[in-house]
Amino acid sequence: MPLFKHPIIDHIPSLRRYARALTGGRPDDADDLVQDTLERAYAKWHLWRIGSDLRPWLFSIMHNLFVSQVTQLKNRTSHVTLDDMPEIATRATQSERLEGLDIAAAVTRLSPELREVLLLVALEDFSYAQTAKALDIPIGTVMSRLARARQRLMEFMDGSISYEHKVGLKVVK
Repeated sequence: MPLFKHPIIDHIPSLRRYARALTGGRPDDADDLVQDTLERAYAKWHLWRIGSDLRPWLFSIMHNLFVSQVTQLKNRTSHVTLDDMPEIATRATQSERLEGLDIAAAVTRLSPELREVLLLVALEDFSYAQTAKALDIPIGTVMSRLARARQRLMEFMDGSISYEHKVGLKVVK
């Protein structure tokens, strides 16, 4: 048993889960994002205010790194096949497993802004205030994005919007 355990260590599992969701389930990209986040957190440890909540601070670092990476790679398209989707724990019925895969596929097709808010609130159980702090946006924006993300998911799931419709392809002349 180590004599000293750094407080960041307790948050690694949730950072990995969020990174995997942000990167569309690509384990190598998610691991790189977590590693970059941990490196940045340790390098900037002196900036964390003792007594404040560490979890939103770490997620804020991850969010900012992810946005930077997306900005740098914005010409690179992200394509996830069903084979690349992570396994989702469901009961033994085939229809529920297929529905779970459909939901996971629909979440990956949300815009990054909507997906980040949805994942923090629904998957990581962040409050609106924690989400706003982690993403550095107003609480009203969190609520608006969450409502739009839920609406898009319902539209994807009931078929009123096709996945291709929301990819955001540009018309080139």
